[in-house]
This record gives sequence, structure tokens and C-alpha cells, in this order.
Amino acid sequence: MVGVQRESATAIALLMLCLVSAIAVVYSSHSCRRFYSALQDLEIERWRAQAHYSRLLLEQSTLASPHRVLVIAKDQLGMSTPSIGTIRVVVE
Repeated sequence: MVGVQRESATAIALLMLCLVSAIAVVYSSHSCRRFYSALQDLEIERWRAQAHYSRLLLEQSTLASPHRVLVIAKDQLGMSTPSIGTIRVVVE
């Protein structure tokens, strides 16, 4: 009788361990999917930020082009290139 009870207790303990193990596998799979989804969201955000940064660099290079600066200096500010006779070199 003691042997049967011992086998029953062992079987119940093994069944409980299997259930705990199954629940741990489900939890681990769920966590993995959740983290992967978060990773994908962050990668999408990184691609958007990279595209925005690229557009800003293009805009900066367009606004700072020497021809554009020269045109604005002449048309809007009334500036002109000085003649060679009026240029002075300062030596320190």
C-alpha cells in the first residue's frame, strides 16, 4: 500500500512539474513575441528618423550652397565683391 501511495505521489509531482514547465514555455514564447514586436517598432522608428535626418542634411546642403549664398548676398543684402584695390591683408 505504501508503494502505491508513493507511486501516486511521484506521478502527481511529475504531472505538476510538467504543467509548470508547459506554463513556463508559454510564458517564454509570449515574452519573446512581445520583445520581437517591440524591436520591430523601434526599427521602424529608426528608419523614419534616418530618413528625416537625410532630408535635413539635403536641406542644409541646399541652403548653404555657395551660389545660393552669393545670390542672396547680392540681391537681398546689396553686397558685392570688393575690388582688388580695396582689399587689405592683415598680418598678425
